[in-house]
Amino acid sequence: MSHNIRRRDVVKAVGVSGTVALAGCAGGGGGGSGGRTLSQGILMPLSGGLGNLGQPIRDGAVLPFRLLEGETDFTIDSQVEDTQTDPNAGQTAASSLVDAGYPAVTGAASSEVTIQVAENVFIPNNVLACSPASTAPEITDLDDNNLIWRTPPSDALQGQVLAQVASDNIGASTAATLYVNNAYGQALSDSFVSAYGGTVQNQVSFPKGASSYSSQLSQALSDDPGIVIVIGYPESGVQLFRDYYSEYSGETPFLVTDGLQNSDLPSDVGNAMTNVQGTAPSASGPGRDFFTTEYQNEFDAEPGVFTSQAFDATAVCLLANAAAGENSGPAIAEQMQSVANPGGEEVTPSTLADGLAMASEGTEIQYQGASSPVNFDSNGDLTAATYEVFSFNADGYEATETIEFSA
Repeated sequence: MSHNIRRRDVVKAVGVSGTVALAGCAGGGGGGSGGRTLSQGILMPLSGGLGNLGQPIRDGAVLPFRLLEGETDFTIDSQVEDTQTDPNAGQTAASSLVDAGYPAVTGAASSEVTIQVAENVFIPNNVLACSPASTAPEITDLDDNNLIWRTPPSDALQGQVLAQVASDNIGASTAATLYVNNAYGQALSDSFVSAYGGTVQNQVSFPKGASSYSSQLSQALSDDPGIVIVIGYPESGVQLFRDYYSEYSGETPFLVTDGLQNSDLPSDVGNAMTNVQGTAPSASGPGRDFFTTEYQNEFDAEPGVFTSQAFDATAVCLLANAAAGENSGPAIAEQMQSVANPGGEEVTPSTLADGLAMASEGTEIQYQGASSPVNFDSNGDLTAATYEVFSFNADGYEATETIEFSA
């Protein structure tokens, strides 16, 4: 097998930059593959506000390439680009993938970036994109010609989870929201407000990368809410919580979302953050244990938020490409549900090479992923998801509960 990797960034996931040829074909490939090339781009925030989350997510996205080395007759060609957690830079990076001829892309991560690159780059150029981390409900209603998919659940579900945790776990009858001023923050705040049975006293937006969030905290806490919902990213979250602990007693319950599920957050803030809990989509698919072991082996690290969703996004795109028989975005899109939804031979992360062979030969398959069963609806959204509730401590965070939700 030849596995070609073209990258602009220095990628720890592969250990080299440039073009790499890895020879030797094991018997995993089927007769239908015929040595055809499957092309898959990766578009992730390797720098900027989501940089420290985006790099592990990138690793999850490229892990299928590593596991397929020597196991299939397909040649897999990939290229990684950095969105810098910025819509303009993201469009430039996405255009680089389009110009290089990639018909399908794993990414982007930030909902704001995903929406911009979808509308301005991918959809006009008939390129399929499958995001492992974009959760804004607005993505569901994009006029996308069937080209935009995602492996995490919509925040329309997470808003209900946040409301349930705030009411049932914490017993808060009043709340305030503090949200990053973009599509992700606004939509998730609105989703929580519509689902919450108590009184929402204040909804306060904040900009990314500010040097102080004292004013926004003062607004959110002005009516002594029973809980504060914080929706943001680590770069802003560190400063926001530093300001909070320096100016307040630290006793108000806080509930954060997946964008702040970062094990380094307490140490970066300088506080154990024991008054803070969070919710995030969890990895609960049939292939979770295999994925976890392989991720640890490849990257000498524990999988983090959205890493398993990134693995599944790449895996489903590759399977759909094999089934389509051509590197065409619309053709791959036509196969996304057929290779993932119920029916056919079960394919898991551990049997991905066999799945490619079966898909290329026209065998009906059903991918059962690391993050979830990956069952898509007609909008490219998941039909069900599992969330975890987590709490912070001086050593990072730990999961305390799981919640099942269906669309």
